[in-house]
Amino acid sequence: MTVLVTGGTGTLGRALVPLLDEPRVLSRRDGPGRAVADLDTGEGLDAALAGITTVLHLAGRPKGDAASTGRVVAAARRAGVGHLVHISIVGADRIPLGYYREKVRSEELVAGSGLPWTILRATQFHDLLATLFATTARAGVLPVLAGASFQPVDVADVAARLAALAAGPPRGRVPDLGGPEVRTMADLARTWARATGRRRPVVPLRLPGAVARGFRSGANLAPDHADGVGTFEQFLAAGVTA
Repeated sequence: MTVLVTGGTGTLGRALVPLLDEPRVLSRRDGPGRAVADLDTGEGLDAALAGITTVLHLAGRPKGDAASTGRVVAAARRAGVGHLVHISIVGADRIPLGYYREKVRSEELVAGSGLPWTILRATQFHDLLATLFATTARAGVLPVLAGASFQPVDVADVAARLAALAAGPPRGRVPDLGGPEVRTMADLARTWARATGRRRPVVPLRLPGAVARGFRSGANLAPDHADGVGTFEQFLAAGVTA
């Protein structure tokens, strides 16, 4: 198996790449084990995919995600790739955020590619919530979505699942992967504040709109698949506090 990883230098990619056997990492910059290509234009993709049997498509972006996925899919078809593994987000089809809509379109492109494929949806990573809290805390308070809960998952758990999927046969849409605990956003914010020593009052906001309703409904959760191991407290204790 010869593996190419897109997004291999990102948060998830850095956890996944060490679990693979001499993967080729797609990047805009040259370096050891890297293949230079540009997902914005497709330049270099054919050369990067030469001889590749499995593609792990981790690269994601708020805008243009589906377009870059389409370029990867097209190049993978030309290269005769035998397995395309794609990471997506739990609830992407139920919460009308722009990025989530892009992820759904990316899923559709993978599923309709004609290639053997696997799609894994995961809940939000610990570091996403930590970064969100660090950003909003600058205002002197910690605003949270009233009535909303999250099920943050450790990036190492997602990386381990993806590595196992890449080593196996294509499976289509596989069961979601969620963190070990479903907790209110307010509870997670207070936990972050204690761990980082930032005294900020937590202010629940009941926001209008379909996005807020989606989070309040639990569309972002996978309680039946709480298979992740690492907790939010363990993540914070490791010193990754954002």
